[in-house]
Amino acid sequence: MKRLLILVCGLLGWFAGTRACTTFFINKDGKLAFGRNYDWITDAGFVAKNNRGLLKTSFKNQEGGTLNWISRYGSITFNQYGKEFPTGGMNEKGLVVELMWLDGSVYPKTDDRPTLNVLQWIQYQLDNCATIDEVLATDKLIRIGADNPPLHYLVADAAGNAATIEFLNGKTVVHKGNNLPLPVLTNTDYASSAEAVRTSGVLQGKASATFNDNSLQRFAKACSMVNEFRQDDSKKSIIDFSFDILNNVAQPGWTRWSIVYDISNKAIYFRTARFTSIKSVAFSDFDFACNSASIGQDMNQPLHGKVAKEFKPFTKDENKKLVERSAEESKTQVTISEADRVKQVEYAAQISCK
Repeated sequence: MKRLLILVCGLLGWFAGTRACTTFFINKDGKLAFGRNYDWITDAGFVAKNNRGLLKTSFKNQEGGTLNWISRYGSITFNQYGKEFPTGGMNEKGLVVELMWLDGSVYPKTDDRPTLNVLQWIQYQLDNCATIDEVLATDKLIRIGADNPPLHYLVADAAGNAATIEFLNGKTVVHKGNNLPLPVLTNTDYASSAEAVRTSGVLQGKASATFNDNSLQRFAKACSMVNEFRQDDSKKSIIDFSFDILNNVAQPGWTRWSIVYDISNKAIYFRTARFTSIKSVAFSDFDFACNSASIGQDMNQPLHGKVAKEFKPFTKDENKKLVERSAEESKTQVTISEADRVKQVEYAAQISCK
């Protein structure tokens, strides 16, 4: 199982050196939106409804004990390598958690806290937390195992707060409030990114400022556009402008999904590279009770607009198809054995109501 988790997580970072994901958060006049581009080798993925009241146990590993919890909140997540292991999502309280690659990340050393892998950590936060402060407080209870790939996270909540969470030199580093003037994150640590943008003059209108680093280019562009929207009397909706930002930081040939979380209205808009029409789902469209059906939807479909009614029962067989496709389309970079794929699928199948 330990090998499986390393392989699954390792998939996320294959081409992180020059091109990878972009996230940002906009808070303007009480309207809240969170944007994300997911850049990767395969576009396989599904949108999953995750119920509250489910009893879950973290994977057993050599670094620490397992952790049991009961999901307090329902969520909608975007998954590639199996249900319960999302790359990001939002819960019914409006908390959004998304990951990005960050070379040089070093997780805390082994201690008495139970460990989670980098994907299950996201689901844990969506299951248990309503605010960024609650997310940050879990650092005393759990940790990410040291053998995980280097990632950092952007988190936002319905109160209009945001935070970056990074793991540098074995310590958890957080930027929030006044220390997070522009909540944007790419693939450079936040402090270095913010300093580069500050000294470049980009936010003062120096359009000629350029960066040799692709991550900093995307960071600067997203910061400039977020700042523009917050200051100008734009007639464009916050959702449409968020997609404009995602268009401007997209990586041709690599950006597979573009997602905008409408935190204010508890809705999610998304599109894929193969099917560019924007689809949407609202939390009000779903029943998150523990005994309600487990449902989801393949992200790559020729649909448009509200698609909640198109969600179908998400079975073990469907989960297997997803894991198999993702693994096969990534096999030029990493090999996941058939036994490991089975274990990944089995995890979700063993979860039940408390």
